[in-house]
Amino acid sequence: MTQIPTTDRYISFCGIECDQRADQLIGRLQQQLQQLPEHHPWKIYFQQKFREQARQQHDNLFYVGAQLNNLYSFFEEQGDNESLDLLWLLELECY
Repeated sequence: MTQIPTTDRYISFCGIECDQRADQLIGRLQQQLQQLPEHHPWKIYFQQKFREQARQQHDNLFYVGAQLNNLYSFFEEQGDNESLDLLWLLELECY
């Protein structure tokens, strides 16, 4: 009988693809932001946060952790359940 490996961030982050998932979520966010009008409040907000991220040299995992509530609100407004699921998985396993 094959055992399915389980992940537990309290034991180890090994086997948990936190960075890859964060990169994927940020890619989804950027794709959706491109669809918004230039002066849309979410677009302005997240673009400002991307500039801060670059200036402070933080990775996407840090960015997602710092923006969890705003990301939940944005993806809920967009009706993007796949991104919400990915965000929940990141929160559950990586923070």
